[in-house]
Parts: sequence; C-alpha cells; structure tokens
Amino acid sequence: MSILPAVAANEDTPPQLIGEFKPMDDWQVHLNALFYGLRAGRIGDYYPTMASADYRLAHALAVDFRDHWTQQKNLPPTLMVHEWGCGNGNLAACFLSHLKTLDAAGDLYRKIHYVLVDEQRDTLQAALAHPDLQPHRERVSTLQADVQDLSGLKDGSLHWILCNELWSELRTKILLRKEGEIIEERLQPNLSDAKYKQFDDWSAFVRAFAARDVAALRNGPSFLDEIIWEKDYQPVDWKRVPYRKTITDFMKPMDDLVIVPANFGAFATIKEARRLLASGGSFTALDAGTSDMDVLTDPDKPCYGLHGGQYTFIVNFALCETVAKQLGVKEVTVEQQREFVSRMLGVNLFTVMDLLETYPSPRQLKPWEQDRLALKTLKALDGRYRSPYSRTLDSPIRPGTPETERAELETILKGLPATGVPDTIAYLSEEEVLGAVTDLEALGFERARIQELLAAGARREIEYHRFSFLNP
Repeated sequence: MSILPAVAANEDTPPQLIGEFKPMDDWQVHLNALFYGLRAGRIGDYYPTMASADYRLAHALAVDFRDHWTQQKNLPPTLMVHEWGCGNGNLAACFLSHLKTLDAAGDLYRKIHYVLVDEQRDTLQAALAHPDLQPHRERVSTLQADVQDLSGLKDGSLHWILCNELWSELRTKILLRKEGEIIEERLQPNLSDAKYKQFDDWSAFVRAFAARDVAALRNGPSFLDEIIWEKDYQPVDWKRVPYRKTITDFMKPMDDLVIVPANFGAFATIKEARRLLASGGSFTALDAGTSDMDVLTDPDKPCYGLHGGQYTFIVNFALCETVAKQLGVKEVTVEQQREFVSRMLGVNLFTVMDLLETYPSPRQLKPWEQDRLALKTLKALDGRYRSPYSRTLDSPIRPGTPETERAELETILKGLPATGVPDTIAYLSEEEVLGAVTDLEALGFERARIQELLAAGARREIEYHRFSFLNP
C-alpha cells in the first residue's frame, strides 16, 4: 500500500480529539517541541545516534577537516566551526580531541572556535558538560537558535558546518501525486477513551497541548507515544511552500499515490549554509535516507517512523541535491557514511548492527533474546576492540525479560569494559571482527556470512549517507 490507513494502527476508534487536521510538518514541529521538552535527559532511551557514544565518525570528520584546511593558503585567524543539532556533545569532544592529536604543531587546533548550536537550552547545557569536552572548553561556545533561520549571523562568517542526524527531525512534508495534482499528508491527533479518563481536567490538557506548555504537561499523565493519528490527503497550499517547480518536476516520474518525503527543514539549512560559508568553507550533513530513485519510486519504502511519540523521516538526498544546485551549489557529494568513514580512517568498517544482521534469523528471536545476543556479541568483541575514550554502555534491560536472563544480562553489562564497544551502532573494523570470529561462532554466528559482510558490505534501501559541498 502506498497510502497509509486513515487511522494509525489502533483497533479503537479515536474518541477524543486533541487537535485539528494540519499538514504533517506542522504537527512534526509541534511534536518536536513537546518531545524535547518532556523527554529532556532521556533522548537516548528512544534512539541513540551514530555519534552519541562512538568515536570513529568524529575522527573521520577530524581527518577530513585537517586534510582540507592544511591545503588552504592564508588561513583566517579563527576557523569558525558550527555543529547544528549538537546531541550530547560526544561528536564535538571526539572531533576536537582527534584534531588536536592529528595537528601536532597546533596550527589548526589553536584557530578553532567550535560552536554548539541547538534550539533547546537544556540540550546545549548537557552537551557542554560532556566530560571529554572539558579539555577543549576554551575553544567551545554555544548558540541557542533555530538552524533553519540564522539571520543574526553574517554572510560568509563560518568555515565548517556539521550536522548529524538532524535533517530527519526537521520539517518534512509527505507528498504524492494524484491525477496530476500534488497532494500532501495531513494529520489529526486523538487519544483513546481510556487515556482520556486519566486526566482530571481534560480541557486544561487540550489547551496545554495546543500551547506546547511543557511545564503544565509534565505534571499530567504521559501521552506522547499514545497519540492516535488520523490521516487524510489534501492539495498542497503552494503559497506556504517554496520550491514548487523543483518539487513538481522531481515528482513527475512518480506513479500516482506513491508517498515521497520532501525535507523542507533540510532545504532551509542548505540555504543558510550556502549563505554563511566563507570561501573555501564546507558543509556536511549526515543522516539516514536514500538518493536512489528506484527506492524513492518504490511504493513500499519506509518514509517515517515514530520514536517515543516523535516523527522522524528518511532524508530524500536526491531532492536535497536538486534544491542545493538550484540554490547555487556547484557540486554536491552524496556517499554512504560507512564508505566515507572507512576512507578517512583507512580501515574497512561496519557497524555492530551490520554484524548482528548476519546472525541466522535474528528477527525470529524474542526482544529479550535479541538483547542477550547483542550484549554477548559486544562481550565477544571486547577482546579485540579498544576505544581511546571511556564510555558506559547505556542499555537498560527491557521489561518482559525473564528473571533468570535478566540477572545474566545485568552481569554481562557490569562486566563490559569502559573502553569496549560503546553501542550497538558503533563502527567496527574488519580486523576487530575477524579477531573475534571464533568467539562469535560460539554464539551461533556463521563464519561464511560474516566473511560475506566483510567482502561486500551491508546493503539496505535506507542507509546513512554523507551529504556535503564546498563553497569555492
């Protein structure tokens, strides 16, 4: 099916409206504000990012930065680096630490002013407090701002802009063609009758929800991940939507009723980056999505998901590239993130998740059995893997785990070294995997399938990519 059901998966008829029908991206912005306000300090419980614990992505970016700027003549006194959507600060900490190591003379490191940029003050404060960022504090500052509109910053004032897993959270419309007209997905939020009865003052809750009053909502029952979303489809209001011709032309090859993400927040950041970058500056966005038109035209492709009540979207890198060129970008690079990191670090890399997917029938395992396999895999790898940073694996034992197995998993967790594999989405080198093959086989992995992964790499329709361009 290319069009989703009228009501999100729920057997109940939604009895209580908490908002009106609006374009999906309007509700997405609304939910983002509530998600980050209500989940402050617990974002990692819902989806860890590639950069939140691992170090290899940051190290690859540091190598890329070093290689680029050492080739430039007449460096400015200060190299202004912005990280848009700074997460927990791990990317900045590992980037700066590795750059300092690479830059033995200190010529580049001393010039850096690294700015963490985010809309949420709590996020900025938490990122700034990252332990491994403290040795670099004199080089780091924060900016609370919406990266889609940085009109307060001067043209040509930045030299390097990074954003990691940001585009998937920014304003995105779901578009489709129907009888030659482009229509968009609209949403209306509801809560079940059972949830309705948990509120002492329903009207007050609805008003607080509409006003995005986090303080008021925090004192009531949880609700974000229990919203029932009713859907319909209406023509796009092009008076409110930029890039009409670009989008219309892009949609022409699409069959009727095939949904396509249009990442307008990403377009806005490209426009801002194009304006803000100085001559020789670079922009890099890292996120999950596709640039393959065969995938984009597939009616069964995944387009978005709900995580803890927040919508996140795949990135339509093909459309992002088209918009970038319309905005005057001469050349765009879109490549798999794994290939970029492997090239920069000079090693063949894979994620722990890639490795876990080679396990025979992993999806037939119960959730707690998947957790056990993941932890035992990390334990097997820890004999070969050594991180230059100390990290505690944040992997709470999920409800429903049998008591005996729970005790076993807790023991494994406590025994994992601080310099071991920091997360299931961390990068592993081919050498690290091969060194642990015997231990992995003892867990049920098959050597042939592991070797196939190492030779051919992981293949998915939706994959992490690096989108980048230089300002000549």
